[in-house]
Amino acid sequence: MSLLFELTSSTVMLTALILLLLTLGGAASLKICSFNIQSFGESKISKPDVLDIIVESIIRCDLMLVLEIKDAKGKAFDQLMTHLNSKSRTRADTFSSVISERLGRKTYKEQYAFIYRQKMLSVKAVYQYPDTQTGDEDAFAREPFVVWFSAPNAEIKDFVIIPIHTVPEAAVKEIDELYDVYQNVSQLWQSDNFIIMGDFNAACSYVPKRQWVNIRLRSDSEFVWLTGDNLDTSVKASTKCAYDRVVLHGEKMIAAVSPESVEVFNFKDEFGLTEQQALAVSDHFPLCITVNQAQRRG
Repeated sequence: MSLLFELTSSTVMLTALILLLLTLGGAASLKICSFNIQSFGESKISKPDVLDIIVESIIRCDLMLVLEIKDAKGKAFDQLMTHLNSKSRTRADTFSSVISERLGRKTYKEQYAFIYRQKMLSVKAVYQYPDTQTGDEDAFAREPFVVWFSAPNAEIKDFVIIPIHTVPEAAVKEIDELYDVYQNVSQLWQSDNFIIMGDFNAACSYVPKRQWVNIRLRSDSEFVWLTGDNLDTSVKASTKCAYDRVVLHGEKMIAAVSPESVEVFNFKDEFGLTEQQALAVSDHFPLCITVNQAQRRG
C-alpha cells in the first residue's frame, strides 16, 4: 500500500485543478458524500495505511458526512482533520468541519460530523433535533444533527442536510420518522433544498419489502430516492445491501442532481486492497452525489 500513497500529492493537485476548471466555467459543481467509517476512533487513526485511505476518500469530495464516530476521548476526529489538511497545498484548499455532541442511549454513543471545503461552503446554522414529539419521544437512537450550508458559488446557493445512522433493528421506524424531522426543520429554516443521507440500514433483512409502504419518506412522492434498492454499499463480497441512501426534497435540488451522478466509491478496488485490508477501513463504502449546474429537467 505504500506505493499508493506516494501518489497522494498528485491526487491532490489533480483535484485542485478540476475544482479550478469547474469554478472558471461558471457555478461550481459540488460532490457531496457520506461515509460510515465503522467504529471510527483512535484505533483507526493509529494505523497509517487506514488513515490514508480515509483521507483519500474525503479529499475526493467537497462535503463529507462522517458517521459512526465512537471516540469517547474526543481526540481522533481532530487528528483526522489535522492529517487531512496536511495534504492541502495552500490555505485556500483546507477543509473545515462541524461535529455533533455524542449521541445515543445509555453508554453507547456516536457522533455525526461534516467535513467541507471552506472555500466552497460555509455553515449557516446547525440544529440538534430534540426528538421530543408528544407521544413519540426518543424515536431515534442517534437523533439527526442537521446542518444548513451556504454555497454561494454553486447552482444551489444553500441546502440543508439531515444525517442519519439508524439502529438496524429499528430501521423502518427511524426512516419513517425522518419525515417528521423534515417537517420540523422546514418550519424552522427558510430553505427549500433538502438532502437526507447516511446509513439508513435500508436493505436486506432490516427493511423487508412489505414494510416500505409504512415509510412516509418513501411513499410521499415529493421525496426523491436517488439510490435504488439494488445499490450495494457494503464492503463484504458476501453482502449485497443498499444500506446507505440519499433522498432529495425541493424542486431546485432535485433538478440539480442527476441520478447518474450517484457513485459508490469502491476504495477496495481503487487501491488494490484485499477484502481484509478494506474491512480494516470500514464495512461501508462512501456514497456520493454531484450537485451540478448543467443538469436540467422538464
